Amino acid sequence: MTVHVRTFEDAAQVAATAAAAAIDVLAAAIDARGEAHIMLTGGTVGIATIAAISKDPKVGSIDWQKVHFWWGDERFVAPDSPDRNALQAKQALLDSISTDPFKVHEFPSTAEFGGDLDEAAAGFAAELAAVAPGAERQPRFDVVFMGMGPDGHVASLFPGKDAPAAGLTVIAEHDSPKPPPQRLSFTYEVLNAVESIWFLVAGADKADAAAAALGDSGSTLPAARVKGTRETVWFIDQAAASKLG
Repeated sequence: MTVHVRTFEDAAQVAATAAAAAIDVLAAAIDARGEAHIMLTGGTVGIATIAAISKDPKVGSIDWQKVHFWWGDERFVAPDSPDRNALQAKQALLDSISTDPFKVHEFPSTAEFGGDLDEAAAGFAAELAAVAPGAERQPRFDVVFMGMGPDGHVASLFPGKDAPAAGLTVIAEHDSPKPPPQRLSFTYEVLNAVESIWFLVAGADKADAAAAALGDSGSTLPAARVKGTRETVWFIDQAAASKLG
């Protein structure tokens, strides 16, 4: 597995470059297999990258009806809550392109499964498996955007939390250290089965975590525990990269 670190002046350049690269990968996947799968992320840089896709000159070259949309995690709140990563993604991109609603795979909200977080996790794990080819537990993700918090968390996998039980693809996080407390997230097993992971990181507050995740210290931060099977690419701005060796 290869780790690539691509450093940019600021968050805007991180977003624009990752967006353009994602369009190219999605186009190649559609040409090769007739469909593509992208995993989106929330956060300031994640949403900026999604918005940058909508503004990219190549956005019209993609048949978005052939793209499956997923998220790495989601806040278990009302479907119309501004905290929802999916709602922010709709406003940034999905509302401006023609998608197949059956290929937009939002994590459940509190309006589903009787508001039961554990049942929501199990139900979404079943949806993931239903879209997977053959006996696989998950589809082939062509583009995976991964944000990182200042504490080194990714998706809703937080430092100091026990690793999810083996075999789980979706977990119910009942007590997130970052509000809102109830969340749904893909597990390390899902993320680490992906060929290529793209971290989108910007800001001086991410510098310590980035240095730990990319260092040789054997960090146990969640960001250090997520790696693509073929490559891990960090799109990182100068402020966040300021403490890299």
